[in-house]
Amino acid sequence: MKTDIELRRDVERALEWEPSIDAREIAVTVKNGVVTLAGHVSSYGEKWTAERVAKNVAGVTALANDIQVKLDNQRTDAEIAESARAALRLDSRILADRVKVIVSNGWVTLEGTADYYYQKAAAESQVRYITGVKGVTNAIEVVPPIASPADVKTRIEEALKRTAQLDAKNINVETRGSKIVLTGTVHSWVERHEAEMAAWSAPGVSEVENHLIVVT
Repeated sequence: MKTDIELRRDVERALEWEPSIDAREIAVTVKNGVVTLAGHVSSYGEKWTAERVAKNVAGVTALANDIQVKLDNQRTDAEIAESARAALRLDSRILADRVKVIVSNGWVTLEGTADYYYQKAAAESQVRYITGVKGVTNAIEVVPPIASPADVKTRIEEALKRTAQLDAKNINVETRGSKIVLTGTVHSWVERHEAEMAAWSAPGVSEVENHLIVVT
C-alpha cells in the first residue's frame, strides 16, 4: 500500500503528464488515501479531466474535487445555451428533441429522457467542453425498454466476467426492478467505473447504484 506522500506524488505526476490541463495551478493533498484537488483551471473541461486522471491513479480510494473554474472568456447564458443546443443536434447518438438545456450563471443543466445510459452520457460529454461552461448537472432520466430483471442480472454478470480490467468474483449484482445495485470490492477507481459502465450497458437498466468499495 502506498503512503500518502507516495500517492500525492503519483497524482501530481499523472496530472503533469496530461497534456489537456495546466497542472501548475492544481494543488494535491492526500490523507489516509483520500485525494483532494484544489486550485483553479480555466474551463470546466479541465476540472473534469483532472478528476478523471486522479481517479485513475492506483491507490486512490476516494476523491474530493475542490478545483475552481476561472474562465478566461465570459459568455452570456444565452450564448452557452445556443452552443449546447447546436452540439446536441450534431451528435446522432442523442435524441436532441427530448433534451432540455437550462443555463444559469454558466452552469448547464440537462433535463429530459433517454432510452439508454450512453445517450445520457453522450449529451453531457457534448456540453462539457463548451466555452463559458462552469459546470454541468446531468438530470436526464433513463427510461429503458422493458426487460426481465433476471435476464438483466445475468447479462451484467456475464459482462463483468468479460471485462479485462475487472476481477468480478468480489462484485455482487442486485436487481430492483430496472435499478441495479452493485456491492462488494474492487482494486481501483478504474475497476469501479468499469463495473458501473458494464451495468449501464445492459438493456432495461434505468438506474445504477454503485456501492463498490475500493480496496488497495
